[in-house]
Amino acid sequence: MTPSRTHLVLIPSYDTGPKVYDTVREARAQWTPVWVVVDGSTDGTAEGLLAMAARDPGLHVIVLPANQGKGSAVQAGLEQAQQAGFTHALTMDSDGQHPAGLIAEFMRRSAELPDAMILGQPVFDASAPLLRVRGRRVSNGWTNLETLGAGVGDSLFGFRVYPIAELVAVMRRQPWMRRFDFDTEAVVRLAWRGVAPINVPAPVKYLRPEEGGVSHFNYLRDNALLTWMHARLMLEFLLRLPLLLLRRLRRAPPFQYL
Repeated sequence: MTPSRTHLVLIPSYDTGPKVYDTVREARAQWTPVWVVVDGSTDGTAEGLLAMAARDPGLHVIVLPANQGKGSAVQAGLEQAQQAGFTHALTMDSDGQHPAGLIAEFMRRSAELPDAMILGQPVFDASAPLLRVRGRRVSNGWTNLETLGAGVGDSLFGFRVYPIAELVAVMRRQPWMRRFDFDTEAVVRLAWRGVAPINVPAPVKYLRPEEGGVSHFNYLRDNALLTWMHARLMLEFLLRLPLLLLRRLRRAPPFQYL
């Protein structure tokens, strides 16, 4: 597999246990290079991943000394990737939920539309918790309003390709989106910058504990974080509304594909 000089797979990981090794192997079977950011894991997987990287030149592992949150882990990877000359990163979770088999297709779409963000639109099966599926509709509704209907199909699904320079610029300008709020706030702020969303269907699977599934989602803490995030974004949206309306009327980015 010829290594890409522009697009890489970026996998943030925190205490997912052995499942992360399967995720990395599946990603490596589809793409080169793959980078993993170990976000202060205490389950021994940092050592295992470093050993894998020592045998595989297409795998690069970054180990953060303490848990900082998904957004911070992604930012750490993006900063190093940008310094290395990469222009785009496909982010995917380390817990086996995301479809590694679609990596090449998402990268192809990104190469065709490099100024856009390629967003996975989840296709749920029977394993998806009903409460989670219904709850994300609320976040999607707010996101649709905050972007003035720019076309974000799903605000929470983290299987996506981002333009690195645009996302790094967004994250450097404000202190938020460092934890569970990362995925949603990233697409809203990128849309505000004129990065158009392109939605691509992607299956998602919620693994049971006996299948190696690990979830760090906390209903009270993370829903409170999302509520605070949408409150902030709505206030800022009101200030941006005149400009967004003008862009939409002119079909300017991020509305050019509507």
